[in-house]
Formats: sequence, C-alpha cells, structure tokens
Amino acid sequence: MGDDKRNMILAIVLSLVVLFGWQFLSDKFFPPAPVPVQQQSSSENTAEEPVVGATIDSTLPETAGDAVQSIRSRSEVLTDTQRVTISTPRLQGSISLKGARIDDLTLLDYTETVDPESPKIVLLEPSGSARPYLAQFGWIGEGATAPGVDAVWTADKTELTPASPVTLSWESPEGVIFEQEISLDEDYLFSVEQRVRNNSGQPLTVVPYGRVFRTGKPDILGFYILHEGLIGVFNETLSEVDYDDLLEDGKVEQSTTGGWLGITDKYWLVALVPDQTKPVQATFNTPKSANAVPRFQADFVSDSVTIPAGGSHVMASKLFAGAKKTTLLDRYAKEYGITNFDLAIDFGWFYFLTKPIFYAIHWLNEILGNFGLAILALTVGIKALFFPLANKSYKSMSKMKLLQPKMVELKERYGDDRQKLQMEMMSLYKNEKVNPLSGCWPIMIQIPVFFSLYKVLFVTIEMRHAPGLLWINDLSAPDPFGILTLFGLVEWQIPALLAVVNIGAWPLIMGFTMWFQQKLNPAPADPIQAKVFAIMPIFFTFILASFPAGLVIYWAWNNSLSILQQYVIMKRMGVAIGGGKAEDKDKPKEIANAKDN
Repeated sequence: MGDDKRNMILAIVLSLVVLFGWQFLSDKFFPPAPVPVQQQSSSENTAEEPVVGATIDSTLPETAGDAVQSIRSRSEVLTDTQRVTISTPRLQGSISLKGARIDDLTLLDYTETVDPESPKIVLLEPSGSARPYLAQFGWIGEGATAPGVDAVWTADKTELTPASPVTLSWESPEGVIFEQEISLDEDYLFSVEQRVRNNSGQPLTVVPYGRVFRTGKPDILGFYILHEGLIGVFNETLSEVDYDDLLEDGKVEQSTTGGWLGITDKYWLVALVPDQTKPVQATFNTPKSANAVPRFQADFVSDSVTIPAGGSHVMASKLFAGAKKTTLLDRYAKEYGITNFDLAIDFGWFYFLTKPIFYAIHWLNEILGNFGLAILALTVGIKALFFPLANKSYKSMSKMKLLQPKMVELKERYGDDRQKLQMEMMSLYKNEKVNPLSGCWPIMIQIPVFFSLYKVLFVTIEMRHAPGLLWINDLSAPDPFGILTLFGLVEWQIPALLAVVNIGAWPLIMGFTMWFQQKLNPAPADPIQAKVFAIMPIFFTFILASFPAGLVIYWAWNNSLSILQQYVIMKRMGVAIGGGKAEDKDKPKEIANAKDN
C-alpha cells in the first residue's frame, strides 16, 4: 500500500476519531455538572406565567392568579383544579379547566428504562410542580374582555377520548362566548378549534394565540450532533435554538405562513401547528421571571380579527405532544400539509441518506421481526451495492501486497532520494497497472453510510429499547455486559474510573475483525505508520465501547463480510495469506522476471 493511500486513510480515520472519540472520552472523564433544581422561597412564585409574544406583552399579565408559595408534588397540584381526563391507547393525563391548559400527559408506550416495569415517561407537568411544562391556546382581546391565562372554563364532558371531543367554554362580562373544541387522535395529535361568538352588541377585536412553555432548563445530553431545545420550521426553513443561546439572545422572532414550532427533547416533542394557510408571528423567548429559574417559550400569534356584533370567528390549530416516531410525523405531514414536520427528528447533515437508511431498517424489521437482524440484512445490502467498487479495491490491494517485496527493494535502493523513489514507485504502479489510491474509495464512500446509521440508532425513537442480537436488549445503548463483569456473569457496580475499560463483547468482536482485516492488507513499509495502524483496532475498540450496540454490530458484521470478500479475492490471485507464499505464476511480471534472472 502506497504512502499516499495510507496518508489518506490515516486522515480519514483520525477525522473519525476527532469527530466521535472526544465526545465520548470527555463524557467518561469530564461529565457535565448536574443541573441544580432551583428551590423557591415563600416570596418566589413557581407558577409565574410567561407572556405570549412581543406584540401582546402589554395585554397578557406576566403573573397568573394561581401563584403558589412553594413547589408541591405533581399529585397534589393535579387535585387543585377541576380537570378533563385524557384517555387514549397512547396517552394518559388531563386538561386543567383553570387556564384551559394541556399540562398533564404521560406516554403509555414508553418507560424510563429498558425494564418494562419502570415508570412511564411523563411529558407534561402542571404549574406548581417542580418543572412545569404545558401547552395553551387562547385570545387577547383589544378593547374587550378575553379569557386570561388563569380563567376558569367549563367543559361539556369529563373525559377526552379519540371518539369523544371536549368543548371548553368561557363567557365574558360583555356576553362574548369563547370556546375551544379539543379533539385527539389515537396517537399524539390534538386538534384545537378556537371559536368566538360576539353577543356583546359591539364590534370585537381579538388576537388568537398558542404557546408551549417549560420552566427550568431540562437535563440534556449536550452532544454536538443532537439538537435539544427550541425548534421550528418557518417559511420551509428549519430553525433550531439552544437553551443557552436563547438565554443569551433573549428572543427569536419570525413571520411565517405554514410550518410549526415547539420544544424538542431527544425522543419527545411538544409542537404547535398553526393553520398552514394563514400568516402568524412565531416567537422563541425567555419571559422574565420573578425568580432565578429560567423559562423557555415557543408561541405564535395570528393577525388580529375584528368580529362584528352578532358575528363569529373560527381558527383551527393543532398540538403534537408525544414520541417522535418517523412514520407518524411523515403521516401527519402528508395528511395535514405540515411543512417539513419530519425535521423534528435530528437526522443531521446526511438527511438524504439517513432517512432512507431508517426506512430500510424499518422495512426489514417488519419482515424479520427484529431490528438487530434488520441491521445485519441492511449491511449485506450495502455490501452488495458497493460490491463492484470493493472488488476493484481489494484486487488493487492484493496486487499491492504482491508488489511489496519490490517496493521494499526500491526503498532500500533509493531510500535517501525521495524524489527518485517516488518516480520509481510510480513507474512500478504504472507497469503493473496498480492504483495505490483505489483502496480508499470504499472507505470514503462508507463514511456517510456509517455516520447516517449512527444517527438512525442515536436519534430515532424506534431504536430506543429495541432488542437486538443475543444479549443486546437496547440497540441505541452501549453493550451492557463488559469484561469486568465477566460479560454479565458477575453483578458488580463498576467504579467510574474503571468504566472506560469495561468493554463489552460486541466491541471486542468488532476490534478483532478490524485487526484480522488489517492482517490481510499489505503492511506499511514506514515503521511509524505500521505502529499507528497496529494500535487502531485497540483504539477503536475502546471508542466504540460507548457507541450504540447496533452500530458496533453493523461494523463487526461489515468487517466480517469484507474479510470474506477480500480472502476469496486474495486466494484467487495467489496472494500470500498468513505468511504463506504466493505462486510465481500469479506474481506480477516484474517480480517473477527478477526471480527467473
């Protein structure tokens, strides 16, 4: 293998190390400080409500009437107000009639850990609890009374189900009737129809709005390839704002027609979807707070509407609150015309490749019934796609291995004259019709594939807690059984300082296949390069020990298929394997001629 080729491969490998390695090593040795939970004194208000949008600061009060004196348990807060129960196959929770807030939501299909008996994921929390997280729709009245953020509504039913929508009503002192008809499908999409009937005898101007806000910065991974924070699509363009950036900048505003906005976690999303045909003013902001706890809000306000006496107005919006299932977001986007709704999932730079890879795995899983088997099948498909290029590469590498004795001879002869050595080597490559760089192309082409598969395993909810092969019960998490626990035979709480060496079985398998594949390749003549390549399998074994198990399985299986393909090609070409000797008839003509002379 030529120096140019090896330098290129080294550059590629070192780039991958920098890209992935530092983040995982820094997490091991320099974990981020835990986010402290702010405690409020009696003078601090945990239920303080942020305002909606820049255009209505003067209209909507900053502090709601339901101020509390201290943080209380979730169960205590939920019993404070009258509520409409939410009951669907996917969701359990309630809507507070005080403020018409959707502020109590539990995802029934997902648990906190891989243990099915662990607690369910709680998505939304009411005001007064430790970290309120809620959604709300309403109006601001111009020159007339509109329901405030703490107005008490009445409901026509006590339970919201997919088959039974609920209508919330509130009447102003002037006789204006405000209604919200809330319906919910069997997954995670709320439909909210806001209606106003002006019975006041005078024209009425109102501004409809919707908002999502959470109190306190949540615990996030802080991984640079994953966005967690404020997110939206405005005028068909994705906008992502980190929590810290919003605290620093204070506000991000955008006028848009179509799109959506909200707050995203790694797997969960709470997003407002205004009427896709009407212009709105969308805002990410951090409303002022009487205490030190930061607040983050995504909201939209529509254009003001003047309703004549005896007239009415209707505005339809939607709220997504649940798991970011790719197929579900795509269905909603198609069914309701929601622009780029799938961008709520951070598919990354290689979106055009990452999403098709996800759908390929999803389709194979439906056939095979296991995501681990689906990854193996996908790997075979990718190998088949790149087979002609890989074949050409391995043939070139086999020729390079046959040429190695001649290359060593040239190095010994012209070692002090680098220019002459390069000329002679290029002449040798030309005579033997060998391209020293051809072996790089399969590596370079598969880097986007590798990165895209990594993103699929890392960000998609479908891979979370998905069983893989043998002992792997979560493809999105590292191999759970390491050396220090005798691969699960011994129960032992590994100290933090030893965690980095507690390597799982699949990373070890991957490292072995990487080492074995290197043995099939021509050895570097440069001793420094030889040492670097020798430690790569060890280094990557440690790095990949922290990667999702599904990715390690892919790499190990890909290496195994490459070994098989390369072995067959080398056998056919008579290349020495494992120290054996190649037959003269299969050697390059220069080497064979040299021996005959």
